[in-house]
Amino acid sequence: MNNSRVSSLVIRTPEGISFSLLLACPVTRCLAWSVDVACMGAAMAVIGGVLALTKLVSTDLHNALRILVFFAVQIGYGMVCEWFWRGQTVGKRLLRLRVMDAQGLRLQFSQVVLRNLLRFVDMLPFCYMVGGLASLFNARAQRLGDFVADTIVVRAPKIAEPDLDQLLAGKYNSLREYPHLEARLRQRVSPQEAGLALQALIRRDQLDLQARITLFEQMAAHFRSLVAFPPEAWEGISPEQYIRNVVDIVFRS
Repeated sequence: MNNSRVSSLVIRTPEGISFSLLLACPVTRCLAWSVDVACMGAAMAVIGGVLALTKLVSTDLHNALRILVFFAVQIGYGMVCEWFWRGQTVGKRLLRLRVMDAQGLRLQFSQVVLRNLLRFVDMLPFCYMVGGLASLFNARAQRLGDFVADTIVVRAPKIAEPDLDQLLAGKYNSLREYPHLEARLRQRVSPQEAGLALQALIRRDQLDLQARITLFEQMAAHFRSLVAFPPEAWEGISPEQYIRNVVDIVFRS
């Protein structure tokens, strides 16, 4: 990749499938961080009210606890939110941003820890100057924490629901001849599996021919293993048509 800024990152899998990720710009990330700063400030205000009671014991103890809580909130807020919300904080959710592995893989806990620990370096000398300059001159808008943890921040715009009538129009569904098995299929297919099948159909024309054939063969074999329809229900139709039939059943009861 060259040093010029890009608005999206294209990732190609070993199976020949390409997909792009929309990279978040520094301005949007700054706005999201402003929201997170407000959230941390609110948390500190609440905790500070509780810690005020420690002044009755010792002023030094009170000051020491305030410093510890400050660092715990600064580091822990990002770690907890990004791990349990899969790469998002309150600010990132509002701005539709998400932290991801730079290769499009699942975000690891070690990556979450690294990028948040290095946040203090990015904040030097003040107002996120180091991190801001790093993201401005980095082709993928990575601050130092992202660079070390091998993460990126992407935009996740709201996606309109596909028109199933257009996607599945004019296709006879042989699986619907068996209502009891049809109901069992809806019960056994997870939302994640259904979503992957739908995305495969939507993006099928973007795949290499051999990758497209292999992908739908593997998916069809998987769904056939979930519910054993009689051979006459699926013999003679392509694996891609079988996935169409499954999507039709799962999304259109």
